[in-house]
Parts: sequence; structure tokens; C-alpha cells
Amino acid sequence: MSRIGKKPILIPKDVNLQIINNEIFVKGFLGNLSKKIPKGFQFNLNQNQLLIIRDEENKKSKSLHGLYHVLIKNMIIGVSKGFQKKLELIGVGYRVSYSGDILDLNLGFSHNIMMQLPEEINVEIQSEKGKNPIIILKSYDKQLLGIIAAKIRSFRVPEPYKGKGIRYFGEKVIRKAGKSA
Repeated sequence: MSRIGKKPILIPKDVNLQIINNEIFVKGFLGNLSKKIPKGFQFNLNQNQLLIIRDEENKKSKSLHGLYHVLIKNMIIGVSKGFQKKLELIGVGYRVSYSGDILDLNLGFSHNIMMQLPEEINVEIQSEKGKNPIIILKSYDKQLLGIIAAKIRSFRVPEPYKGKGIRYFGEKVIRKAGKSA
């Protein structure tokens, strides 16, 4: 029984939500998102609330009930407020720059890593002298934002001995002692 799926989803006034043939379209001032929902769910849309009702009581529909509730809620929050992730580059000589839609990462390899970002992602770079560079990724699509942030982090995962690499802002890396003489 999905407790999350039974709760109504509140829709802000500045968000427009439409349901056409089991596809949900959410429109806000930050952007537009759509999601195809499988058959087996009914939608009850009152003034500023959306209620998702499942047709069957089998295990699969129960598990999908809560999942699609959260996905639709994230779509609504995304187009109204947006999401952001911060990544911190820790290491001597690690640098980052952003121009156009290309993210240029210097992570100690023989060549720089160039990554083309989708147009839905907005990037800010904070680099002050004496501090680690910080990449701030902002988007209205939470799923795409998480994928891009994980991809950037995978270029240089934090290592446990010195702690160098790309990590999420505030992430704790468990350090190992190393060799003792």
C-alpha cells in the first residue's frame, strides 16, 4: 500500500497541468515537462490538487503508484522553483571553465575534458583564489540534472587517501590511513 501515492499533489497557481491520454504536461515559468504514465492509473484534478488513483491492487501497480506521485511532484517543483546541485573540485591545479554550452575540466589528465551540456542545464562557476572551484548546476528537470552531475563526478571520483577529485558540495569522503613506515 503506497502511503505516498495516496497523498494529493498541490499545484501552485503559476503552474499549468494538463492530462491527455495518460500523458502529463506541466508548464511553468522555468520550462515545460511531460511524462508518459502507464495504463492503470486514474487522475482526479480538482482546483489546485491532483490525486492519483490506481485501478488494480497488484504489487507492480502499488510500487508504481508512489513512484509516479513523486515524479509528477518533482516536475511541478521543477517548473516553479527549479533544482540545483553543487560540485566541488578538490585537488592541486584542478580548474573548470564554461563557455557557450561546453564545460572544460582540467583534472590532472594529459588533456582537458570537454563536455557539451544540454540547453536545459544552467551553469555557474565559483572560483576564488585560495579556495576550491565550485560548479553550480541548475535546471527544472531533476532527473537530467542528477544524470549530468553524476557524469561530471565520474570523471574524477574522490579517492580515499588524499581526498582529491570531484565531489558533491558537503559530501564526506571516508579517508584511509595509507602506509605506515
